[in-house]
Formats: sequence, structure tokens, C-alpha cells
Amino acid sequence: MKTVLVTGGAGFIGSNFIQHIFHRYPDYKIAVLDALTYAGNIENIPAEIRDSGRFEFWYGNLNNLDLVDDLVERSEIVVHFAAETHVARSLYLNRVFFETDVMGTQAIANAILKHPDSVERFVHISTSEVYGTALREPMDEDHPLNPTTPYAAAKAGADRLVSSYVESYGIPGVIIRPFNNYGPHQHLEKVIPRFITSAILKEPLTIHGDGSAARDWLFVEDTAMAIDKVLHAPLQEVRGGVFNIGTGISISVLDIARKIVELFGLDASYLSYMEERFGQVQNHISSTDKAEKILGFKAATGFDDGLLRTIEWYKNNQGFWEKQMSMRKVPVKSKTGEIVWY
Repeated sequence: MKTVLVTGGAGFIGSNFIQHIFHRYPDYKIAVLDALTYAGNIENIPAEIRDSGRFEFWYGNLNNLDLVDDLVERSEIVVHFAAETHVARSLYLNRVFFETDVMGTQAIANAILKHPDSVERFVHISTSEVYGTALREPMDEDHPLNPTTPYAAAKAGADRLVSSYVESYGIPGVIIRPFNNYGPHQHLEKVIPRFITSAILKEPLTIHGDGSAARDWLFVEDTAMAIDKVLHAPLQEVRGGVFNIGTGISISVLDIARKIVELFGLDASYLSYMEERFGQVQNHISSTDKAEKILGFKAATGFDDGLLRTIEWYKNNQGFWEKQMSMRKVPVKSKTGEIVWY
């Protein structure tokens, strides 16, 4: 029975991955390390999993080096999600992003370096935000890294840190760069759940700028499947590799807002606009070639289907997400020092 250590497992993508791996591999044990910041919630992990004999939860910070070392030592697989992840929030509370995303990743990588006999594979969850706005489309794994926000810069630092540990020390690391995830349990600070909950409450859907910024939107269950494939591919084929995980299709923020308004039977008067967020990435679309060729991964969920499933979850779980209502908007400090709420 292998133990899979999942850092940040109480977060959005981490908890969806845990559900996937728990049900697909009954001979795996799952250990979760999570600091339960505002974006983490142990209830994201179903009680069926939490109460099983194959699950254990550790409340703690990545920078608790002794705790990280102890957990890594008794794990065969480490999947590292834990990070501060919100782009807009990083524009105001930037220091914590580097403390968690860079130094926390260094703590995990160093612990893996110390235990080569136990850890078989280390999967670092990076982000497509490290690329910045597309210089060419679709964006492949060799696209230059040009982060435009403190969040993206912190994740780029962590991404390259893991790569350096693979090159220098030979750790069994793999880097995944998912494009924009959405789905059940996502925090209301992110655009799709913010739009959906606004529509449920019959409030305006606030769009930054003209809404033309386009993204490659990936349903979270597809991300879990992609990580699964990385975990079980022959190590010699993936070790040291970087894999984009996306659909190869981009959709603008405005088009998503219009889809949601239409699905809720609302009209265009519910679309509201405010000034563009600085540091915005304009175009973002993934090349899927490498993931398809080496991992055999292709996203299975079309955006319209994924959006309907996501809407249904938020409709049916208002008691869960209404506690996050005060955090749908976040403070951003402008270049002139003014506080703006996005």
C-alpha cells in the first residue's frame, strides 16, 4: 500500500484530486498537509474519505521543516499543490506568495532530496500563469516564462526551483502547468464561481476591462486525471519533464459572463464593467501535443458541459459557499497606492 502525500489537499484542485485517487486506487493511502488558510477547507474532502482508514490529515505549514521531513520520509509519492494562488490578491499581499510558493516548495524539494529511498515520484503543480501573455499560440512548454504578477512570479520561481533540483540532485520530479481550472468547490474569489454566485443572487456580474481577456478553461476533474497519468507513466518518460494541461480552446471572460447570464435567464443589464486589473494576461491557450503524446492525456470535458455541472453544484450548495461571500472581491493596491476592490 503506497502513501501519497498531498500538500494543499484541502484546496480546490487538491481536494478534487484526492477524490479521484481515493476511488481509483483502493490500495493507496492518502496523507494531507494543509495550513487551512482562507482558501482551504477540510470539508472540501468528503466525509467518506476523511473517516476511512486510508486517510490522515496534518494541519501545518510547508515551512515547518520537521513536519514536512517526517511526512515525506514515509511517502512514496508527493503531489505538491500547496500555494497562494489568487492573482489579484497577490497584487496587494505579495510577500506571503513568495514565502509559501517559493520557500514552501524549497522545503518540500529538500525533504525529497533527503529521502531518495522512499520517494518514487514528486509532482509539482505549477501554473500556466508563468508564461504571461502568449507570444505565440498555442503556448507550448518551451514558451518563454514572462510572469506579469507577484503570484505568477512566485510560481515561476518555484517551477524553476524544482527543475534545478531535478538537474542538480536527480530528484524524481515532474512539473505540471495547468491552465485555468474551474469546477465544484472553487473559492468565490475566482471568476467563474464569482459570476455563478452573482447570477444565483441576481446581482451584476462584474467584468474587468472589456472582458476580452481569453483563457484556456480546464474542468478540475480533467486536471485530476492528468496528474494521475503523470503518476503512473514510466518514470524515464516524465522525470524532469514539464507538461501543459489544457484543452487547446480559449474562451473570453466576457463570453463566459454572457453564457452564465443566458443560462440563468437574465439579460445583458446584469453585465457590469470596471477598470482592467493591472498585470492582466490577455491571451492564454495551451498546446496539448506533449501531454497527448507522452501521457496519453486529452481533456474529456467540454466547457459547456463543465459549466453546467459547476452551476448545478453552486445551486445545490449555497450553505457551503455563502460563508465566502465577503471574499468575492479582494483589495488591490494600484500603482499610485490607491486601494481598489476587484
